[in-house]
Amino acid sequence: MLVAVAVASPGAPQPKHEDIDTCLACHGDQSMSITLPSGEVQSLYVDRAEFEHSVHGGKLGCTDCHTDITEVPHPARPFRTKREFTIAYTEACKRCHFANYSKTLDSVHYRAIARGDRMAPVCVDCHGAHNITPPGQPRSKISQTCAVCHEKVSATYAKSVHGRALIEDKNADVPTCTDCHHAHDIAGPHAPGWRLKSPELCASCHTNAAMMKKYGISTNVMQTYLADFHGMTASLEAEQPTEHSRVTALCIDCHGVHDITKADARNSAVIKANLVATCRRCHPGATPNFSSAWLSHYEPSLKHAPMVYAVKIAYMILIPFMIGGLVLQILLHLWRVVVNR
Repeated sequence: MLVAVAVASPGAPQPKHEDIDTCLACHGDQSMSITLPSGEVQSLYVDRAEFEHSVHGGKLGCTDCHTDITEVPHPARPFRTKREFTIAYTEACKRCHFANYSKTLDSVHYRAIARGDRMAPVCVDCHGAHNITPPGQPRSKISQTCAVCHEKVSATYAKSVHGRALIEDKNADVPTCTDCHHAHDIAGPHAPGWRLKSPELCASCHTNAAMMKKYGISTNVMQTYLADFHGMTASLEAEQPTEHSRVTALCIDCHGVHDITKADARNSAVIKANLVATCRRCHPGATPNFSSAWLSHYEPSLKHAPMVYAVKIAYMILIPFMIGGLVLQILLHLWRVVVNR
């Protein structure tokens, strides 16, 4: 059983090992458990090795988190289910991690708990209890943690270009769940404005010149997207989003969300053979030549879209020539008026 141990204040000496030893005299027994009114069996065993190798090992004592334990034997607890047991200690983390705790109050998970969903995740569901380790070690652990609740989404992500690179190649450059959805202030995918901000999420990596150079990927994708009709519309709408904002096409409308593939993969939605079908999601009457007007994020050049490039150069010459000619005509006309006076 747990006993009262002095809670360490900032700058105070590290908790004494004998304090933890006292608690583990009972809680170090693997058979120690309690049967709850629901019939569920809640283990009360704490693995010493796991705790000592956790981020809290050597830093916190038992009652730094279990502040309600003040006497031995411990008083009876009103927990009916294992879930109630877990949720009861949710706010213990905020004593040290108040900034992150505050962020969770704006998350989709907290809103689910507030409306009575007892299965929505709390701190220990993602981080663990006595075996907490840094969340990014290994980095693939992040997506595995989310998979506990989001199994289907995680399975789709694992097959994507990002998921395969992370899980199979251990590539630290690719995004995990928290890079796009954040960790503590997770927003629901249907939240107003979330979709409109998705191009910014993609751009955070795809405009990183050093990172994209490693994989031979152009960093002009955001620039060329914002230059066309879709991107221009999205950027204007993003400045003043409304509850019913539903602008297309955003990056995720063409490339996918969790199922993103390489652009030249056979099952890619943006490969030439599949592109018309992708366009028809928004343009049902699109003809086989409809997608030919899209430059695939390339800026026109002699190599890519030479005719468009030639027209662009022609306009760069013609427009200044015409405007310059008009200005010259006006100046000559004014000069004639002045001379003839």
